[in-house]
Amino acid sequence: MAIEESLFRATLVTRGRVTGKTHSVILKGVKYNDKIYFSRHRPDSDWFKNIISNSAVLIRYHDSEYSGIAKTVKDKALNKKISQLKFPGEEKADEKRVAIEITLDEQL
Repeated sequence: MAIEESLFRATLVTRGRVTGKTHSVILKGVKYNDKIYFSRHRPDSDWFKNIISNSAVLIRYHDSEYSGIAKTVKDKALNKKISQLKFPGEEKADEKRVAIEITLDEQL
């Protein structure tokens, strides 16, 4: 099953920057322009730091797994757009956030 929703919950799997072991976390994701985005307030979480160290990720969504490459979003306008999509109509949509963009190895 492909990721079809623009807003969804999935498990993001990263490789630990210290241990090298897999690290899984359930996050709210956004699909936008054929890319997957995850965001948070600050870049201090393990999953975010792990991606900076090793950009290879795995997304578990329903009964499927998708591998991809992640990178930090540096474009402020894109970060804002992701927040608006992630929190439609909420005050959180206007908060400053950091995001990662994932390009999946296979077509969505």
